[in-house]
Amino acid sequence: MTKSNKVERGLESILFASRWLMAPFYAGLVLALLTLMVVFIHDIFLELPHMFTLTETQVILWVLTLIDLSLAANLLVMVILSGYENFVSKFDIAGHPDKPEWMGKIDFSAMKLKLVSSIVAISAIHLLKAFMSIETYNREHLILLMAIHLTFVVSGVLLAVMDWVAEKAGEPQH
Repeated sequence: MTKSNKVERGLESILFASRWLMAPFYAGLVLALLTLMVVFIHDIFLELPHMFTLTETQVILWVLTLIDLSLAANLLVMVILSGYENFVSKFDIAGHPDKPEWMGKIDFSAMKLKLVSSIVAISAIHLLKAFMSIETYNREHLILLMAIHLTFVVSGVLLAVMDWVAEKAGEPQH
């Protein structure tokens, strides 16, 4: 083995090992997931004492808030698990009965589409919440919310089309 091959292999080993620098990011996302759980539980306990006095609209807005938090938590779990598995290391849980079906099957392209889909769903919930309490919003704010939501929808569609075109062209997906 020549000296340049040793240097190249050494550099490649360092670069490959650098993927572990991503692990703290995923640990930080676990802390964000914990924060979402605390907010979720706080919202439940905040509304429980008023449970029998809430109007139908207030109940729907509260439920939409809980769904919104749940979708954000699901998104975090997906990013944590698939990101770690795609960029750091494979999980050694092959025989675990609770292993989600999608684990190990989501590549970066699929993760991007799921991420955008979740963002669109979260945006739609925020828009629905605004419509449910429309009297508290001015016209410009509602137009801005709709424009932001449509931007997310169009971005998601364009991302899916780009991945589809790349797949049809036989290019590797990123």
